[in-house]
Amino acid sequence: MKMVKRDKKLKFIDFCSGIGAGRLGLENNGLTCIGFSEIDKQAENTYRKFFGDEETNYGDLMKIDTKKLPDFDMMIAGFPCQSFSVIGQRKGMQDKRGQIIYGLIKIMLDKNLKYFILENVKGLTNHDGGNTLKIILKELDDAGYKVFHRVLNSIDYGVPQMRERIYFIGVRKDLVPENFVFLFPERLPRVDVKNYLIDNKELEFNEKKESYETFLRYLKNKYNHGRYDLDGFLRKNYLVLDTRQSDLRLYENKVPTLRVGRHGILYVRNGKFRKLSGYESLLLQGFPKDLAKKVDGVIEEIHLLKQAGNAMTVNTIEAITRELFNTLEKYEK
Repeated sequence: MKMVKRDKKLKFIDFCSGIGAGRLGLENNGLTCIGFSEIDKQAENTYRKFFGDEETNYGDLMKIDTKKLPDFDMMIAGFPCQSFSVIGQRKGMQDKRGQIIYGLIKIMLDKNLKYFILENVKGLTNHDGGNTLKIILKELDDAGYKVFHRVLNSIDYGVPQMRERIYFIGVRKDLVPENFVFLFPERLPRVDVKNYLIDNKELEFNEKKESYETFLRYLKNKYNHGRYDLDGFLRKNYLVLDTRQSDLRLYENKVPTLRVGRHGILYVRNGKFRKLSGYESLLLQGFPKDLAKKVDGVIEEIHLLKQAGNAMTVNTIEAITRELFNTLEKYEK
């Protein structure tokens, strides 16, 4: 079968866009964004601070009239994960939000898309004993796509954040031969967390803060009492402390998964505790410093932390996209 030559100026729409991390991953590979779809107004506000007001927000993808969408080649979507996550109720395909995959497939079919990249939480892999994943893969196959999926960890692709997510890469079957195989990008060397924990705002965490007393009581609860030395913490530069739930978790040269509800990440710098900031959270998701600075101090910290927790990792999407088109070009030769 003769390969179809790839257009060097591929266009995409950013669905379930959040604040545009997936968009950046594609743009860093030379693709052009012509619109996005996002229902969260706070996320849209940050998105527009990053990228401007030119593109149309098509809103709820389940309500989009696909006839009104411009022609485009590729879809990127971090479709809602609450119904599959281990921290959610895991209703899966019974949850209305879990049905968004069908809305995405409808758009793929109506626009005859060439390619897609979808992202979701690792919990999707074993939801309902793996049946949910099987259903999604079958639906995508029936829609006419060769589909490849794998769980990747962001810490292996150029940021010091442990973030496991499942990625689906799809190529329309008529564009590639039957023996087409996509191999996910190889892991990269680990990076130094100190290059990401660099905020200089007054976010020191000490006895002057009311929440510091809460932290001290947390260290004395039945799970943590007698296990930790506060002064010992302060002697370890860039030690990261995750105060989630009842038990304290410690990390060196890495940061735990950023999540919407997780605002309790502390770290040590120059002998002092500091709170992880929204700006630093964006850096940990692969946003470049100049872009992160656009919203630092403009968007409230609580919103930036939430939005970073919801985002994809730019570096991982960039690596996948680069590998996809490098692979396609190999098959074209």
